[in-house]
Amino acid sequence: MGRVSVVRQGRFSCPSYSGNSILQSCSLFLVFLSFFLVLFSKKTMAVSTSLNYTKYKQVSSLRLARIQRRLDKINKPPVFTIQSPDGDIIDCIHKRKQPALDHPLLQKHKIQRVAPEMPKVMKTVKTDGFSGETNSSNSFDERLMGGAGWQMWHQNGLRCPKGTIPVRRSTSHDVLRAKSLYDFGKKQKTAGMAQFASRLSSVDAPDVVNGNGHEVSPELYGDNRPRLFTYWTSDAYQATGCYNLLCSGFVQTNSRIAIGAAISPVSSMGGNQYDITILIWKDPKLGNWWMRFGDNTLVGYWPNELFTHLADRATMVEWGGEIVNSGTNDEHTTTQMGSGQFAQDGFGKASYFRNLEIVDSDNSLTTAQDISVLAENSNCYNILSSRNSEWGTHFYYGGPGRNPSCQ
Repeated sequence: MGRVSVVRQGRFSCPSYSGNSILQSCSLFLVFLSFFLVLFSKKTMAVSTSLNYTKYKQVSSLRLARIQRRLDKINKPPVFTIQSPDGDIIDCIHKRKQPALDHPLLQKHKIQRVAPEMPKVMKTVKTDGFSGETNSSNSFDERLMGGAGWQMWHQNGLRCPKGTIPVRRSTSHDVLRAKSLYDFGKKQKTAGMAQFASRLSSVDAPDVVNGNGHEVSPELYGDNRPRLFTYWTSDAYQATGCYNLLCSGFVQTNSRIAIGAAISPVSSMGGNQYDITILIWKDPKLGNWWMRFGDNTLVGYWPNELFTHLADRATMVEWGGEIVNSGTNDEHTTTQMGSGQFAQDGFGKASYFRNLEIVDSDNSLTTAQDISVLAENSNCYNILSSRNSEWGTHFYYGGPGRNPSCQ
């Protein structure tokens, strides 16, 4: 395919689900680069309820003090604070005070003020429904452009002031749900995967912009609501990187989107399906890796200084889903992937990615080709790919986890 600067643009959908395990991601994988670049495409979200997954136990004053020191680094002094209906606290932090700029490699970094060079669109693809289906998807892009809220914290009508960014406040309970203070905000080992990959070259490298889209993680957030998330690492998940803004690295520029905040409304089985579109690409002018929501909304970027191999280009792109099994027995987890339905159940039931595209070496969006499909255990989760004039390259994926054929 030639050199690629970024991942893809597309839509993904995950109808309602009822999960019961540590992490579920409706299309959790998106880009694998020589440095994994995991991105998300548009998708519909899963219905959820608020749960408290914190296991209360006696905690020593020494441990609490260590946790507080970590929280003091993450939670910057806010200019304004917004209470979300789901219990989250959203702090409006001055852009120049955000966690990203604490990174040792970004001490002299100046936030990019000039808009990145947007990828050129080679061909317009209709994305407002699926040919032959009775239900069509609803775009969060349109809600955003129309001023409607699509994250839970938007519902009270408050917004962060100009010059600030919304940051979900971390609490001691968030940290205590992690295995350790070191593990807080870090990616766990996955137990199941269904993915769609496009290899751009044979080079392998550790840099990854990994998992941008939607996830459900009771351990990370304390509930099972679907949430917008990002992840990055520059050493193959060894020591660097984290989810969202839980460490320094990702520079946010948008004042209306809170990474890690819950998404609403969500899709329903056989009912309305809601889409989001995410594009990640390398700005050919300054070399930063930008994240765009919808057709025009810039969220922020991963500075070029963070990476070695990604400082040049990506070598692999992946889309799909993954789950985490935190159990200790020999049984397969009952955690659902996507909506919990297998790929063959199709539109309105199974989760999907559609209109998958990559950004090539001349900064042009092109349909993803030369792809491969992988399901680690098709009796637990599977994937079916196809291509047509309306959805371009697309696939359905997911499954229920443990069942009579998956033990």
